[in-house]
Formats: sequence, C-alpha cells, structure tokens
Amino acid sequence: MEQKISDKVINRLTLYHCILQDFINQGSEYISSKQIASLLRIDDSQVRKDINILNNSGKTRVGYNVKELKKSIEKTLGFSVTKRAYIIGAGNLGTALANYDNFSNYGLNIVSLFDNDENKIGKEINNKKILDIKELPQYVWQHYVDIAILTIPAKYAQKTADFLVKTGIKYIWNFTPAVLEVPDDVQVWNENLMGNFLQFTYGIK
Repeated sequence: MEQKISDKVINRLTLYHCILQDFINQGSEYISSKQIASLLRIDDSQVRKDINILNNSGKTRVGYNVKELKKSIEKTLGFSVTKRAYIIGAGNLGTALANYDNFSNYGLNIVSLFDNDENKIGKEINNKKILDIKELPQYVWQHYVDIAILTIPAKYAQKTADFLVKTGIKYIWNFTPAVLEVPDDVQVWNENLMGNFLQFTYGIK
C-alpha cells in the first residue's frame, strides 16, 4: 500500500527540490541533511525523516547524491505525470500565473485561460489563448483537463465553481478568498495568500 504523505511533508519536499536544483546549478554532487536544514532553518532530524520517505539513503560523512535525491522527490510527488489545467480569469493574477514558466518543471501544463471580457477574448498570454468562458465545457471534454485555477473576484467565485463542476472539472485551485461549496467528488485547494501573509507578519508591531 502506498504511503500517504502529509501536506506539510509535501511542502517541505518541494523546498528541498528547489535547494537541490540550486546545488545542481552550482555543480555540487552531494548535499547533507544539515545543509538543507540550515538553509530552511529547521531541525536536521526532520530533513532526514522526510528523505527516508523517499527510500533514498545517503553516504556517511558525504551526504545525499543531489541528482538522485532530486529525481526521488520528483518521482514521489508525481512531477513526471503532466497535469493539464485552465486558468479561469485573465486578470492581473491569472496573467501572472500564465506567464510563470516554471510550472512545467513540476508537471503542470496550463493549456489556456478563460474569461468573459470581450476585450480579452482572443488575445494570448505567453502563447496561451484567452477563450470565452462559455466555451469551457467543450474544451474540458476535448482536452481532458481536470484542473481549474480560479483567479476571479470573490463575489463570482461560487457561481463560477458551480459552472466548473457541471463541466466535469474535478480539481479547483482556488486563489479567491471565497470558501467554495462543491460536491464530495470535487477537490478544492484554497491558496490563502492573505492568511499566509498575516502568519508571516504577525509578529510585526
């Protein structure tokens, strides 16, 4: 049976992956758990515990092979399996996400954007076409897309989520501050930007 990995561990593994890529770029062959822990300001034993999940063993007094550990993380977290997605809302945030090319390194392929603004429909952002939201059901069926990235004003979020569910979308990455009500077979991940900001700045008086 495949081991269930918690959200916190997944988050740390993605940070380890970024560090490993930096080490590869610098030409380093090995990295120690202490080096990773020091960069992230976490406990060394936590890093070793996380890496043990990957069934990747290091060498005593040498550390982990950087390229092998990076591949282990990619395999475990499913980077090699491409997930296709649409951005719903071609505003400032939707445009910024469409322009972020690094998503492809993690197995996310943003196919196109959808909007209801006639002034935006037909234009392209980073080689991704902005389409009429009314055409979404047809495109979901034709391109086998399961993920919608929601970047619209909060007041339209629930109505749009209802529409997405009807089209067959099963995963919604929600960048709006709205709490969405969806059927049990639809998964929502709320990207709480302001919540993260307040956690980060809580101690500032």
